[in-house]
Amino acid sequence: MTEVSSELSPEEERLLIKDIALAAEASSKEGDTFFLITQKWWHHWISYVNQEEATNNAANTDAFSPSHTEQHSDFSKKPSIIDNSDLLYDAAAAPAAADSESHMGLEIHDTLLEGRDYVLLPQQVWNQLYSWYGGGPPLARKVISSGLSHMDFAVEVYPLRLQLLLLPKGENSTIRISKKETTGELHRRACEIFDLDMEQVCIWDYYGHRKHALMNDMDTTLDDANIQMDQDILVEVVNNVNGGFSSSKGPSRSCNRESSQSQNQTSLGREGENTYGISGVCTRGSSGGLTGLQNLGNTCFMNSAIQCLVHTPEFAKYFREDYHQEINWQNPLGMVGELALAFGDLLRKLWAPGRTPVAPRPFKTKLARFAPQFSGYNQHDSQELLAFLLDGLHEDLNRVKDKPYIKSKDADGRPDEEVADEYWANHIARNDSIIVDVCQGQYKSTLVCPVCNKVSVTFDPFMYLSLPLQSTTTRSITVTVFACDGRASPFPCTVIIPKHGRFRDLFQALSTACSLKSNEELKIAEVRNHSFQRFLEDPSMSLSTVKDDDHLAAYRIRKSDKKTLLLKLFHRRQEQAESVNHAETSDPSISAGASDACHEGVSGDGCSTPVSDSIDKDPSREGAFSKLPLQMAAENDTLIDLSVGEEKGIKLSATSTSLVVYIDWSQELLEKYDTRYLENLPEVFKYGPVNKKARTEPLSLYTCLEAFLREEPLVPEDMWYCPKCKEQRQASKKLDLWRLPEVLVIHLKRFSYSRSMKHKLETFVNFPVHDFDLTNYVANKNNTRRQLYELYALTNHYGGMGSGHYTAHIKLLDENRWYNFDDSHISPINEEDVKSAAAYVLFYRRVKTDSAVATGGQHGADNGSLHK
Repeated sequence: MTEVSSELSPEEERLLIKDIALAAEASSKEGDTFFLITQKWWHHWISYVNQEEATNNAANTDAFSPSHTEQHSDFSKKPSIIDNSDLLYDAAAAPAAADSESHMGLEIHDTLLEGRDYVLLPQQVWNQLYSWYGGGPPLARKVISSGLSHMDFAVEVYPLRLQLLLLPKGENSTIRISKKETTGELHRRACEIFDLDMEQVCIWDYYGHRKHALMNDMDTTLDDANIQMDQDILVEVVNNVNGGFSSSKGPSRSCNRESSQSQNQTSLGREGENTYGISGVCTRGSSGGLTGLQNLGNTCFMNSAIQCLVHTPEFAKYFREDYHQEINWQNPLGMVGELALAFGDLLRKLWAPGRTPVAPRPFKTKLARFAPQFSGYNQHDSQELLAFLLDGLHEDLNRVKDKPYIKSKDADGRPDEEVADEYWANHIARNDSIIVDVCQGQYKSTLVCPVCNKVSVTFDPFMYLSLPLQSTTTRSITVTVFACDGRASPFPCTVIIPKHGRFRDLFQALSTACSLKSNEELKIAEVRNHSFQRFLEDPSMSLSTVKDDDHLAAYRIRKSDKKTLLLKLFHRRQEQAESVNHAETSDPSISAGASDACHEGVSGDGCSTPVSDSIDKDPSREGAFSKLPLQMAAENDTLIDLSVGEEKGIKLSATSTSLVVYIDWSQELLEKYDTRYLENLPEVFKYGPVNKKARTEPLSLYTCLEAFLREEPLVPEDMWYCPKCKEQRQASKKLDLWRLPEVLVIHLKRFSYSRSMKHKLETFVNFPVHDFDLTNYVANKNNTRRQLYELYALTNHYGGMGSGHYTAHIKLLDENRWYNFDDSHISPINEEDVKSAAAYVLFYRRVKTDSAVATGGQHGADNGSLHK
């Protein structure tokens, strides 16, 4: 009987579930149980428990807040029982029992995606929701370790589904088993299903209906044994004459002899020859290139990257010819040619006639041997794999057998062209391969010391460009700007600056935004607790010291020499003035609802004239000002009356750099003047739900490139050793493109990682398919030809981190037609469908053109603007 939650309000339900979830997350470990729950029901419940928050337009950003779902009037009512039937193949077969053990055999749809079809809830959260709402059926899954270090954890939503084939009887059965279970457990369960004596049974890895390996190590996990989803396991009853088979001692000698014979037979066959179905595409007259890759279990990340590489025309031509003579068998940085051979063999299979999908198992085995981080069958980053492949193939095919030692020379004021050619020649002397020929370019890197202004210029090679999406490299800062001559009302000004920028970036952006005059300068202050906390004066200081909940004010003052005194005016309500010490400036209770930044100081003109002259003496307002009390803070903590209308001589200390004057506003004056801008300074950045316009506004690929090339200070952990200062410095770094490759690979940095979270940016990037013009971005002005590129391939990532799916869009150049490569399935697509917010890694080829730069500079309709 379920516990009724009618006594709890929606808000109480939300807070209780949130607390339970946070506690469960803090203590999560391998072996924990999570439950699948349909996204439809979860969406309804989230909307139901957030009614009050949505009404109040609360700006929550946690997973239990309304910002994570669109509110709908139909969801205002309490949801009914939990119904997971839409996740199941056969909901009618679900038993009525409430315990999760009775539902372990239920099959869920193979194509479910987390966040789209279902969410994963910790067992404690599921138990609480189930006690309130009932329903189900419960779909429990375990947390398993993954990765080389086994320190990464993931919920195994899809345990291995294996086909057990019994010989010689010919019976078969399907089981579900975790890939972290041992071979011994698989052996035990197989014998249980077929009612066999464990000592008379051998089990084989029967991948592709071939005896791939005898599974005789009972302690090996199925993951380590490379057992794949939906593959066959041969359960063989053997003759017990020559000895038994023990689950603890291994197979009999007869099993070992058969293993040796079977292995020899397997080596004669081709693993790609299997009984799996063919793709639905059969293009008449096509010479090849439309062969899919089987998913070996979360290997879509590998499949998508491979398809882009094998459809790079230069690579397709190279590996289909005799490339063996270029293999560098002795390169200590390479894989003794094995990676190149495995890749070449896979490429040839994919370009061979026929449409039967290829199982990239031999290639993955080689990959795991040389890159253990890609072992197992967890999801990985397609771009990280691509980077490893390009580098590994380069070293395996490096034509340089003995790399000479070459010491780089300093530029010493020499022309960039000379230095760049020298760097490139040095690079080619050590690195010469088909990968360098096709994919490597060169950029100019300029470092400037912030202390001594030492400039260091180097010219470094690149294999691909990792472009940040704008939100990851810039920061929005709001500052209230005050015009100290009284000609304009204060106003909030929001500027975009580099995320790791310095104060000088803020000064420059504000100066531009408020049209600062040549005879003016800005004083920027941090205001806290109704007073000046500090002035932002050092232009080299990092903006990381400015927090999002700080309050900044910028004052436009006349440029002056160092002897000028700075006048700081603090505003107070008159009725509180006598009871408030000047060090406190004002009391927060003066104005109900005022922020901590209310009554902040306004800096007047720095001047050498009498203090009273800095106040506007408009005759029509003489009467008003005569009633405005002014008091100056003296050095002995006393207040000196400076009321307007009285000329007084005040002696200041020779060491004084500023004056602090308090203005006490009466209620009568407050009714005549608008002082709201003094009572509510905006925060530097206000968190809140992203509006739809900002969420859907496309970002030009050119803008991403400019963000990559923009001058920025190095992060503190990547300090530069200045050869002139002889110390580590946080230098500013500027990149420029210098030499572009034949094939330009561009990685869009959608993923960000921190110690506590992982995040994916779903930003739509508007990238050009044709006429990607990089002419104006190349710093080498001796290059007189237009730098035009055309898109021919890209990888896509759909869904969230760790649970998403990769595909590839490929243009077959011979057909001039685009196709979608989704593992083993290939389908034609229209060119206009190539662009999406899932685009991750872009592949461009240089367009052969004789057009000079003078004729260029204009982009097609889909290119965006240069912003130069």
